[in-house]
Amino acid sequence: MKYLLLILLTAPLFSQEAEAGFELRSTLSGIGAYSNIPETAPRKGSPYVGGFRAIVYPTWKINSNWAVTGAIQAYSRPYFYEQFNTQGYGFRGDILQAHLSYSRFWNKNSLVFRAGQLSSAFGSFLLRYDDAANPLIGLPQAYGYYYKGVTTLGLLGAQVDVTIDRADLRAQLTNSSPSNRRNIFDSDQYGSWTLGGGYTISQGFRMGASFNRGPYLHRQHRFFRKGEAPPNTLPAVNYGFDVQYGHGPWNVYGEWQRFFMPYKVVPDFIQHIGYAEVRRVLHPRWYVAVRPGYLRATSFAGDNTIEIVAGFRPNRFQLIKAGYTAFRNSRNPTGSDTFAVQLVTTMVPISIAAN
Repeated sequence: MKYLLLILLTAPLFSQEAEAGFELRSTLSGIGAYSNIPETAPRKGSPYVGGFRAIVYPTWKINSNWAVTGAIQAYSRPYFYEQFNTQGYGFRGDILQAHLSYSRFWNKNSLVFRAGQLSSAFGSFLLRYDDAANPLIGLPQAYGYYYKGVTTLGLLGAQVDVTIDRADLRAQLTNSSPSNRRNIFDSDQYGSWTLGGGYTISQGFRMGASFNRGPYLHRQHRFFRKGEAPPNTLPAVNYGFDVQYGHGPWNVYGEWQRFFMPYKVVPDFIQHIGYAEVRRVLHPRWYVAVRPGYLRATSFAGDNTIEIVAGFRPNRFQLIKAGYTAFRNSRNPTGSDTFAVQLVTTMVPISIAAN
């Protein structure tokens, strides 16, 4: 047993130099919340909500160029804010990523090709989807599971990423739209293209954009009306812009996105969504963050939200967040309010190197 422990503790040192090996990283999170959202229909439950979430990241490095990477998530329901007003309790597991990749790096340039289950290449927030990387507790309004512009679940497809000095480019082809994810066993799967890129103007300051086009409906979709045109003849056209800035104690992120979804028997659906996220480090262990956001659409009244969080790091593996989120729209003038505390633990990576 002591020899196995020695291998696990010293493996990260070997894996830095090894051309092949296995690594397992993980993040564990727990949340406790008080909100008036679960008291309303359809959940009509207690205002007190508790849940947990775990994400594991296995990586098998075959050699210096080839690797197999995954991201597997398990959580109790409800855990995410958008689940507070949906019915049901239980547990769920999702394969967020599971892909084979080939990479080459030279000077300031790189080329990476991936195929399998991928996160959507549209937008920029999914790079910070892990609770340890997200300084707040909730998600921007464009991202989520239920009828959102960009799914947080994985899509089947292939992607190529290229960096040339300060420029980065990406192209992704998936089996369905990021606005309506379809798995391999579902009907109405149609190719969806996503292109994106950015340019780092100076250290810590990057501007980017992304574009998506592809059919977004399926015949069992809640918004597919009788007499509607075939889903493959109704391609959505979505585009967005993002910015990232970091200097000293300040970190700023922002996104603006427009989603166009055509119909034949009802008016086209158009929405645009934006948010700004600002984090200020007060002390090596303390920070505060705020994320105001809005959503405007052609078929319903717009939404406005703001989330404020204070974060504390008791050690390098744990993060405690305490926050308040306010949600307002014309359909619900009194709005909804959520108070939450989240504990995030990043586990020590387990690495096994192979020579």
